[in-house]
Amino acid sequence: MTEGPVNAQLSRTVLVRIRSVLPALRPSERAVAELVLMDPSRAATLSIGDLAEACGTSTTSVVRFYKKVGYGGYSALRLDLARETARESVAHDVPAEVYEDINTADSLEDIVSKIAFNETMSIADTAQMLDVEQLARAIDAVSGSRKVDIFGVGAGGLVGQDLQQKLHRIGLASFSWWDPHAALASAALLNSDGVAVAISHSGATVDTLDFLHSANAAGAATIAITNHADSPLGRAAHIVLSTAARETPFRPGAMGSRIAQMMIVDCLFVGVAQHSYEASIAALQKTHAAVQGRKVPQAKPPVR
Repeated sequence: MTEGPVNAQLSRTVLVRIRSVLPALRPSERAVAELVLMDPSRAATLSIGDLAEACGTSTTSVVRFYKKVGYGGYSALRLDLARETARESVAHDVPAEVYEDINTADSLEDIVSKIAFNETMSIADTAQMLDVEQLARAIDAVSGSRKVDIFGVGAGGLVGQDLQQKLHRIGLASFSWWDPHAALASAALLNSDGVAVAISHSGATVDTLDFLHSANAAGAATIAITNHADSPLGRAAHIVLSTAARETPFRPGAMGSRIAQMMIVDCLFVGVAQHSYEASIAALQKTHAAVQGRKVPQAKPPVR
């Protein structure tokens, strides 16, 4: 690592990389990361001593933090923070205050702007960071499977249900489990022809991790959708599809993570459907026709 600024690609992903290493940081290092993520433009103006003081920690903790993010010197981190926040502000025409967390003084217009920016950037960051080779492996695994079991807790369960519905529409046997016991039982019955998809923003949810371990033991291919590839879930999976969701104390991962996970699900589904294009189109047409009659007929305009 060098003291000078990193290349343009790394500069653009500085905030994403900080979020991705959060679970692996010590409490003192995490305090630095959270302050930087909460207000990166301000952090870029602080000296290493001022940043340490603002976080209630030591300069040694700041040094450990920036080295874990991939920097050899503090000035390079500050430069990339300044460049990235300026780039995002210009590219998306947003004022600096949109980066701030939602507070009690915000108007409804402010809330809409902050949430829209947060979710838009979660999708953009995920698209930029998504490993296409890992995505291709996931598509191949799902396309060649006999059965797909999907499990997530909370918001991850909602995303899992969406994936199950999409795969079912093109004729793939898939099951989305909400109950941990039912998920474990189904995972235990998988084999080398099956795929298990585990969804967890943190990658540290015990129930989701147990489900993946059970599927691994049964011989199935395992896919993790998580914001933290170096989490217990990411390390346990054969294939990792990483999101890059943005979260703050008022806007927890259930907002940014859900929209980023849904984007990954859509990419996975479209790839699987494309893999067997003719059969998928035929199945989609059949399922579309099956529900067409369930719509309320539109009223005819009056004759004048």
